[in-house]
Amino acid sequence: MKAKSIAVNLALTAAALLAIAPLLWMLSVSLMRPGEASNYPPPLLPAEPSLARYTELLKSGGFGRAFLTSLGLACAVTLVSTLLNALAGYGFAKLQFAGRDKLFALLLGALVIPGQVGMLPLFLMLKEMGLVNTWAGVLVPSMASIFGIFLVRQYALGMPGELIEAGRLDGASEWRIFISIVLPLMTPVLVTLAVLTFLGSWNDFMWPLIVLTDGRLYTLPIALAALSREHVQDVEMMMAGAVITIAPVLLLFLALQRYYMQGLLMGGVK
Repeated sequence: MKAKSIAVNLALTAAALLAIAPLLWMLSVSLMRPGEASNYPPPLLPAEPSLARYTELLKSGGFGRAFLTSLGLACAVTLVSTLLNALAGYGFAKLQFAGRDKLFALLLGALVIPGQVGMLPLFLMLKEMGLVNTWAGVLVPSMASIFGIFLVRQYALGMPGELIEAGRLDGASEWRIFISIVLPLMTPVLVTLAVLTFLGSWNDFMWPLIVLTDGRLYTLPIALAALSREHVQDVEMMMAGAVITIAPVLLLFLALQRYYMQGLLMGGVK
């Protein structure tokens, strides 16, 4: 049994190293001097580690501005989407209204429709609203998601209805019940949803590329793509840009990993 356990741990360790090897190499190349990564054979570690590529990137107005834009948009999308998904998911789980189950079934059916199919009509709608080439045009389509509503609803179904009824008997309004009773109970799934939403918004490339035309409004993934066109031969510069793009979401996930997994597991069980 001990030999089997050691073998399994070794296999998992090897798989983990294979998974993170590209990330480690990317970090190593970002610390190299210009042109060092193009040597043959390519070095695994920088001869003289330097943060010059990061300094150069952050000093350039375009990339630094794109970083702040992505951070602001991701935070705004996360706050708004988590709140609206929590309200909708709780409503579908615990509130009674006409057509509730049919409407929820319709929402689930829409999950099978690829998101790319709705991009053209969504773009035309935003154009009529005057939101093209604005940050609001990026924010509005992400204000709620079917998956987020589904995730919260499945979790809320397992919440004890007696607590909600007790709040109503005490004269609390539905809004007070939601704030004081429901939200604290849904903390695990809301943290999971917030992490998923932040990651999705931070990494979103296609929709901001479609709706934004002004380079000053670009998000970080678009700025990284533009960087690869401008500095196609500068591998070290592009790797530094990739590290700046990946590092925030990676650190966020590692910091909230326990709550993220707890929300997924509890939501699945319920």
